Amino acid sequence: MAPIAVGDVVPDGSISFFDENDQLQTVSVHSLAAGKKVILFGVPGAFTPTCSMKHVPGFIEKAEELKSKGVDEIICFSVNDPFVMKAWGKTYPENKHVKFVADGSGEYTKLLGLELDLKDKGLGVRSRRFALLIDNLKVTVANVESGGEFTVSSADDILKAL
Repeated sequence: MAPIAVGDVVPDGSISFFDENDQLQTVSVHSLAAGKKVILFGVPGAFTPTCSMKHVPGFIEKAEELKSKGVDEIICFSVNDPFVMKAWGKTYPENKHVKFVADGSGEYTKLLGLELDLKDKGLGVRSRRFALLIDNLKVTVANVESGGEFTVSSADDILKAL
């Protein structure tokens, strides 16, 4: 499947997260993004070095600025279970705006066409690193990394596009 691209409507699919009341929620992506401007950024793995020290902190640090430019939701996405994503999110006590969501079986990642085969590293099939800007379900920016790179999907890259 071809990777998601600018002009595409994001596919609908289910993702899971723990809400502010610590209740597990499984919702459709369309229910989170319809009528909103949303950043969906994907990482290959929770607790991994580049994801934990660069990618996620950038979105947390720039969240207020992104919101001031009309972004309604900032969603961190990974092929992990919701318990891992919840635990990872808690390692950022300063976070007020980034929602950590799980694609437990990688089904939504597959719908996006953004799978990354890391079986040789013992990680299975994960998500490529990416950042999408979605406006009312339509992709307006699709910054997708090659391999393990981190060159086009940062919060600063999305800010430049807003």
